[in-house]
Amino acid sequence: MAWAAIGLLVAPAALAQTAIDPQRLRRAADYNAAQKGVSMLVMVDGKIVFEDYPNGGSPGRAYELASGMKGFSGIMAVAAAQDGLLDLDEKVSQTISEWRGDARKSRITIRQLLSLTSGLAGRSAPGTAPGYAEALAAPVAEEPGKRFLYSAAPFQVFGDVMRRKLASRGEGPLEYLKRRMFEPIGLEIGSWRRGEDGNPLLATGASLTARNWAKFGELVRRGGVWEGRKILDGRLLDQCFQGTAANPAYGLAWWMNREVPAALRSTIPELQGNHRLGEASLWRARGLPADLVLAAGAGNQRLYVSRERKLVVVRQAEDKRNDFSDFEFLVLLLGKG
Repeated sequence: MAWAAIGLLVAPAALAQTAIDPQRLRRAADYNAAQKGVSMLVMVDGKIVFEDYPNGGSPGRAYELASGMKGFSGIMAVAAAQDGLLDLDEKVSQTISEWRGDARKSRITIRQLLSLTSGLAGRSAPGTAPGYAEALAAPVAEEPGKRFLYSAAPFQVFGDVMRRKLASRGEGPLEYLKRRMFEPIGLEIGSWRRGEDGNPLLATGASLTARNWAKFGELVRRGGVWEGRKILDGRLLDQCFQGTAANPAYGLAWWMNREVPAALRSTIPELQGNHRLGEASLWRARGLPADLVLAAGAGNQRLYVSRERKLVVVRQAEDKRNDFSDFEFLVLLLGKG
């Protein structure tokens, strides 16, 4: 079947292999379109079974992932651990010498940076991030490891950690990502913004097509193996999907389908009020895979992965002013009842 350049794209042979009802795919796609989505891609067991590009979207167009790109940092960290560049539980101050004289900063670990439990304060406007030096200077508002604080600064600090560790190799964080993970799976970046300091932003700013983002999701789903080649150590990769006492629903830069007690949920703004992730607890929905993980960005950019269902789903929106709900979308696509 020759696929059209835009609009609804369905592969009938592949669709027959998935347990997702075609009517569910259509209802989820209609919902996505109504919420200003520009892409929806569903991949099952490595095969694209459904694509839709409403509202002027296109399979060849790269859209900004916003904070959805934070998931790259978690995966980069486990790759660096596999390569002997770092240990996830090492102190950041082993590399960032400026932190050694600070009672709190000297105790922050790389794992705490990426699980957003470092205690670093400072919020930036959506779509922006501090430069590396500014992030290093951010104050510590909470004792490391005690509270989940969502911000861009920890990812920028991690960027500087990687920059310093890679300097002797003549690479930067983005070059490392490209060589280590993107090129081996044929992932092409649309664009990747840099800060005023010239360093690549790790908290926001990358643009990918739905198909390229899905490739990254498929690498994660396969446990780090691509076409028989071991790109990432599966046991290290799984550490990206281990929550913390401060937020059981967040691992190393990835959100997860996990229960968060009501009292704890009330302390995490991203799981409350108008934040779509907190609109309803996914773990309560019938039929959703318990192992579902997602990379999430402003404007409700989403990459969902489930090994149990052999599933990768991408959802993107160009207009960030939309009322997309993970709960409603996923129940339409995968839920029961």
